[in-house]
Amino acid sequence: MNAFKIWKRAFDAWETHTAELLESTLSSPLMLEPAGKLLALVTGVEAKRRQAAERVWSSLGLATRRDQERALFAMNELSSKLLDLEEKLESLTRD
Repeated sequence: MNAFKIWKRAFDAWETHTAELLESTLSSPLMLEPAGKLLALVTGVEAKRRQAAERVWSSLGLATRRDQERALFAMNELSSKLLDLEEKLESLTRD
């Protein structure tokens, strides 16, 4: 038997036992509840950080993410309308 087959069989056995252990551990309420609370805390901190950054950018007179998204949406609308007008003009010149 070659070395790879031996290694593969050992790895498969290790992976099977490890997956069973991790699945039972990670699906336990003792693990899920603190992990959920930690995730909620991290998410809240990230939201506060984004709000603070937005206030700083805004106070400096720079565009915030919301401002940039609004401008991009308006540019896309204008671009779409311009393409429509070009198509209409082209169809009128063909006739």
